[in-house]
Amino acid sequence: MSGIVCRAASIALTGLQGTTVMVESAISQQLPGIAIIGLPDASLAEAKLRVRTATSQAGMPLSDRFITVNLAPASLPKHGSGFDLAIALAALAASRHLPATGLADVAHLGELALDGALRRPAGLLSSVAAARNLGFLRAMVPESCAAEAALVPGIEVIAVPDLASAVAWYRGERGRGRAVRPETPTTASAEAGTHDARADIADVVGQPEAVEAMVIAAAGRHHVSLLGPPGAGKTLLATRLPTLLPELGDDAALEASSIASLGGSPLLQLVRRPPFESPHHTASAASIIGGGQGIEIRPGAITRACHGVLFLDEAPEFPRTVLDALRQPLETGRIEIHRSRIRTVLPARVQLVLAANPCPCGNAGSPDTAVSCACTPRTRMSYRQRISGPLADRIDLRLTLHRVSKVLLDDPHEQRVTSSQLRERVVRARAIAAERWSGTGWTVNAEVPGSWLRSQRLRLPRADTAVLDHALARGALTLRGYDRVLRVAWTVSDLAGADRPRRMEVAQALVLRGGDLA
Repeated sequence: MSGIVCRAASIALTGLQGTTVMVESAISQQLPGIAIIGLPDASLAEAKLRVRTATSQAGMPLSDRFITVNLAPASLPKHGSGFDLAIALAALAASRHLPATGLADVAHLGELALDGALRRPAGLLSSVAAARNLGFLRAMVPESCAAEAALVPGIEVIAVPDLASAVAWYRGERGRGRAVRPETPTTASAEAGTHDARADIADVVGQPEAVEAMVIAAAGRHHVSLLGPPGAGKTLLATRLPTLLPELGDDAALEASSIASLGGSPLLQLVRRPPFESPHHTASAASIIGGGQGIEIRPGAITRACHGVLFLDEAPEFPRTVLDALRQPLETGRIEIHRSRIRTVLPARVQLVLAANPCPCGNAGSPDTAVSCACTPRTRMSYRQRISGPLADRIDLRLTLHRVSKVLLDDPHEQRVTSSQLRERVVRARAIAAERWSGTGWTVNAEVPGSWLRSQRLRLPRADTAVLDHALARGALTLRGYDRVLRVAWTVSDLAGADRPRRMEVAQALVLRGGDLA
């Protein structure tokens, strides 16, 4: 029996990036045993015990000789229990329990129980999507999570409940394995995000200007900062922003669902509602940006919020290093994680919302002398400077809120609009922007480089940008800020249904950024 080398395919995930792993199994004339080589982690190295016990329980004991299992490429660190199925099938093929042909053409994903049953591995949806991108036409997965795997279009899913059924499928007994037809993403029903599905922008009272600013932010996917005393409605506005966002498109929904699948919970449908992440200010840099120990990379809050909203409440209380780590991903829409033996890139296309009090006590600027601020000017300045200038320069809309008075609270004539009504405006504005940027790879105004907005084709007349040019000339704006004001102006124009921004839209965008018209 020595000399037989059998190969079965599986997928190794590094973040969301997949690599084909060929599981090679060979038998040599030595004492019984199994060795797994190819840089496995502890949980993967333990697969030899799970495989030997599971194959015995399934009535297919492995060879009584030494079995060497190699995970190629050997230079790639590998982790997790998702390789169990591929290891077991390669070892059984080497032991002559099933034909070796075809094992390398199917991506095998599944964790083995000791009785031979198959369990869902972490990141199943991400692995199936990676297998499709790597050219696989079939993926074999546990039957319990076949519906999740079938959310990925363009790949046939073979669902098997246990190891014996997987072996029977390769022996030609197709009744023991069930082929699941891939779902198109549009047929999956919408999945509510992590925010409260009952939340509505109509809950916001007495802040019509702030609500309109959030509509602008939603239409262009612009970053927002909210400054105001406690009780002014900062958190309420931030948590209602996801209710204004349209449902995710097919590609974005699959990417958001793949990220969600890394958390370990099975998915029954694609994530259609934009995700919402609100980490506590005691969160570490690794929990926000992403990282992990050893060779396993775990996405942080900025990746889990991809295509949605990342809300940092009490932003000045976050460590300065955590806030400044957001600067690069906010520009590029991705986060690069480097470790000594591994490197990966995670998506980070988020809409950032920062909320802060005007001072540590929260009463700075209050007109009520009974609750006047007790902080010294130096304390207030130090508190505000915890958000660095480079990070603040990446914020498009800077809103200052005030507490709602009782008169406004009791106003019976105030017109309140619902999230669904405002979402219709956002959808129309995004459709206009998407048509304008069709063929460029950009879909919302926040993604468009400033060089395009200042190009000959899209450059606005100097009469319309005079106030913006003046702010840049006197140093009130950086060139990055100039471009961001232009993006907001285009969004305001899209909401109004105009063909391009005029002087009024440019001035409004500058004021929303916290600038002045002097």
